[in-house]
Amino acid sequence: MIGKGGWRQICLGSAALLVLTLSACKVERPDTVLSDGQMEDILYDYHIARAMGEEIPHNDSYKRVLYVDAVFRKHGITEAQFDTSMVWFSRNPTVIAEIYERVNKRLKTQRDRYNNLIAIRDNRPKISPEGDSVNVWLELPHYQLTGTPFDNKLTFALTADTNYYDRDTLRWKARFHYLADAGTDTVSVPVMALQVEYEKDTTLSTLRHVKQPGMYELSLWADTFGAIKQVRGFIYYPTQLSPRTLTVDRLSLMRFHATDSLPASMRGDSARTEASSPAPEVETRTPAPQLKHDTVKLNARRPVKLSKRQMQPL
Repeated sequence: MIGKGGWRQICLGSAALLVLTLSACKVERPDTVLSDGQMEDILYDYHIARAMGEEIPHNDSYKRVLYVDAVFRKHGITEAQFDTSMVWFSRNPTVIAEIYERVNKRLKTQRDRYNNLIAIRDNRPKISPEGDSVNVWLELPHYQLTGTPFDNKLTFALTADTNYYDRDTLRWKARFHYLADAGTDTVSVPVMALQVEYEKDTTLSTLRHVKQPGMYELSLWADTFGAIKQVRGFIYYPTQLSPRTLTVDRLSLMRFHATDSLPASMRGDSARTEASSPAPEVETRTPAPQLKHDTVKLNARRPVKLSKRQMQPL
């Protein structure tokens, strides 16, 4: 039987073992590695600098390095110190994950602030109009693209607000035509794309190649993906074999609320896309040759039992 002194020694030994275990699990950080707070502030400025650098024209791409160097000078560190710290943080994913969670929150807050300032500057509404069938397009009504590297695309991104409902339909329309009826190359045709991101981490996309002038339309809607988070789209005009200007006008982005209830048979995830153009492509198929022997028609819903006579080889 273990006496009182024995139990005390066992408890003290267990406590000492627990302390040693916790000490062994604690991650040791070298003095050369930046603290969590320092790394958070540096990464916040670092990613803003990288994003600003992406907006610099290709001819001045060397200036992107200057943005990053300015971050290091601001925080009084060198690039070598930053790289050394990132190596240590990469080996401790739990620590860096917590830091990036805070950085992402700060970046999102700053993005929303800038979006509000831009809306005030451009006299745009902060939220989309109410209604079952409204045009939520906030960009210019027309654009001209030349196909050059810095004038070859139109992009937009709309963050959903309280006037967006579950099962909304988004329908993006645009008219394409060329100045002086120049037409377009048969290879480098413009591309029109629409994308909707939902709260259930699901993204739907649809794309259309604009092979001839006219009015084009893209639609996206889903039944069970939840609320809409963001609506994005782009028109890309590749470099042409001969210079020509593409005009895109009559732009609209219609939002339609669902007016029916979701039936029980549609409880599973379902999504639909739709694309239309002035001259839709029609798939042609060669009729299948007629069989020379008799065939047995089967009901797709109920299996059919064949007799031995019907199962004889042809």
